[in-house]
Amino acid sequence: MSDRYDTGMRVRREVLGDAHVDRAEAAKTGFDQPFQDLITTSAWGTVWASDGISRRERSMLTLALLAATGNFEEIPMHVRATARTGASRTDVLEAFQHVAIYCGVPRANHALKLARQTYAEMDAEEEAAR
Repeated sequence: MSDRYDTGMRVRREVLGDAHVDRAEAAKTGFDQPFQDLITTSAWGTVWASDGISRRERSMLTLALLAATGNFEEIPMHVRATARTGASRTDVLEAFQHVAIYCGVPRANHALKLARQTYAEMDAEEEAAR
């Protein structure tokens, strides 16, 4: 594999956590491996690996873009990633408020619902780990 792939896998693990990446890697098939390689190299090895903006800012942008475009399926994964990117719950709320004004209240409302559910799960997991 390339250096960019290796960088992408490292950044992906740093942002999403080993457990998530291990599950995704275990589910990978010969059919979708080229796609997984593409996102590891491009999204994680190029965009997320860039030091042009902070991971906190990148996390907020990603959540806002996912909500604005109606790509709700990945919002819980990226809300969970905020525990590692430094984006606070207030940051996420602010990003979704921006979505509400510039892209529509229904999309922001649904994104907030997903974030609330995900934070509740994260809180329960944290409590159970104590």
